[in-house]
Amino acid sequence: MANIALDPSVLTSAAAPRGEGRTAARPARARLPSWATMKTILAFWAFYFVMNTIRMAAVSAEGQAGMLVRRTVVSLIGIALTTVLWQVLRRFEAKSMRAMVTAAFVASLPISFAYATVNFTAFYVVHPHDSELREMHEEKMKGKPAELFQIVDSALNWYFFIVAWAIMYIALAYAQKVRVAERFAAQYRAEAQTAQLRALRYQINPHFLFNTLNSLSSLVLRQRGDEAERMIMNLSNFFRTSLTTDPTEDVPLVDEIRMQRLYLDIERIRFPDRLLVVIDVPPELEHATVPGMLLQPLVENAIKYGVARSTRPVTVTIRARAGENSLNLTVEDDGQAPADAPLLPSEKGHGVGLRNVCDRLAARFGEAATCHYGARAEGGFRVALAMPLRMDPEPTA
Repeated sequence: MANIALDPSVLTSAAAPRGEGRTAARPARARLPSWATMKTILAFWAFYFVMNTIRMAAVSAEGQAGMLVRRTVVSLIGIALTTVLWQVLRRFEAKSMRAMVTAAFVASLPISFAYATVNFTAFYVVHPHDSELREMHEEKMKGKPAELFQIVDSALNWYFFIVAWAIMYIALAYAQKVRVAERFAAQYRAEAQTAQLRALRYQINPHFLFNTLNSLSSLVLRQRGDEAERMIMNLSNFFRTSLTTDPTEDVPLVDEIRMQRLYLDIERIRFPDRLLVVIDVPPELEHATVPGMLLQPLVENAIKYGVARSTRPVTVTIRARAGENSLNLTVEDDGQAPADAPLLPSEKGHGVGLRNVCDRLAARFGEAATCHYGARAEGGFRVALAMPLRMDPEPTA
């Protein structure tokens, strides 16, 4: 018995649909939210403020109260300067990662010198303590320009601190882009799946209509008017029900069986003495849901390859059983063509109908569904489907 492996990649094989069904367009940029960026800036400078305050307290530095006020002021200015850096980096978000990283390293340099100048002014110019004055005097004794040396040395130290924030921002911005891309990819996969299900479903209806019209034409030519009229009524009911349902929606199994009864009633007119039907569906499974029109191609194959090519009565059986969290459906026939009956070119395989059923299960359930088919040892053909067991929450009366 053959086995069709249900490949989840079928979900991404179709292009995203255009027009109806498309619900969103991907934005040109997927920026990190401003509130999230501000939280990182505040967290960075709060970390500096707390750690430096603890360090100064640990070494018993003089003028703790005054330094705390000045540290608060320079921290607020640091927040403002980092916000400026953020605005610069935002202009590079649509560019490559290399461009963003380069911008981060370059833009952090003037930001670092600006902050170092503010820091030097706050602690070495505005009411400096004796410790700061002694430090400046020692630098002058070494023949160095004390003010410039202090600013440059502080700027180099702060440069790595500010670059660290910039790199973190780039990482968060990139992660945001990935999240947005994943959301849109999931949406496009869902839309592609819907388009694929519609295409597979609509391949069934024309095929069935073609066969039925051929049979109707044969009845008319044989002047079997009553049977032709009954076939037309059944065909009308069949397509009215079929075309008023969404091909992407699941339907209760009882409705799917009702559709197959309509179809089989049409075929009974063609084969009044050769077609026998057995439908075995337990009442507790009548409201299990299945993809709409799932069984029709299988029943049609049983008629085409089992009943039509046989010279004796053939039984077509539709059976449903519950497994462990699964719904198992089988469609089989016990037909057997005469040994000398030649195969028509279109009868050398079971056609696109069976493949469509397996593909629909793959698109709908992925690896959670299976599709097995093959000849029966005692004659005839059997198709076995398994899918997750899901019950209709609102059973129809």
